[in-house]
Amino acid sequence: MIVAVAGGKGGVGKSTLAYNVAGALDALVVDADLAMADLPGGCERGPDLHDVLADRATPAEAVRPGPVDVLPCGRTLAGARLADVRQLREAVTVKAYEHVVVDSPAGLRVDAGAPLAVADGCLLVASPTRWALADAMAARELARELDCGLAAVALNRAVEEPPTRAVGRELGAPATAVPADPRLERSIAVETPVGATAPDSAAARAVDELAEAVRRCGVA
Repeated sequence: MIVAVAGGKGGVGKSTLAYNVAGALDALVVDADLAMADLPGGCERGPDLHDVLADRATPAEAVRPGPVDVLPCGRTLAGARLADVRQLREAVTVKAYEHVVVDSPAGLRVDAGAPLAVADGCLLVASPTRWALADAMAARELARELDCGLAAVALNRAVEEPPTRAVGRELGAPATAVPADPRLERSIAVETPVGATAPDSAAARAVDELAEAVRRCGVA
């Protein structure tokens, strides 16, 4: 199952949750932000998604094993220009993995829709604020237009209990509050998911809840 992690606004922790949910699923995480890569494992360590989309490497050759296996993206504009996004489905379909989590570009640009177009379902990430719901709704509409089902909604970096039930009803999928936790925020930098560094934390439990929603979506 291919799961796109998307959001209508940048800076909400989308890449962090993509990395950690992939860890909880024992999945491959793919950095599909062709112009602004966030996940670890840049092009200096070997082939990346830019190379795969330009037919210079196979997806398996570009996978970087680790606590969470990553198919990284390059960090050059030249590489982004040569990448053919029409090959994204083939690029993220790596047979060794039951689940592939694709970190989508932020916003509602054309390239942000590419992962949604190839995914079986999506996880929307939003800030736990009233104004952020409009961004999540816009991302939800884009997913619906591209026939991408919604597995779950993450209200990230919550410091109070957000209205998860109301958000879930509005968007049509279960919503989970992910508490603000520095261990979660550091997970990409230290290349270890919060489920390994703090398995009993509220953040790890929230990530597990999101992962379970993705599993249920795949079964359905």
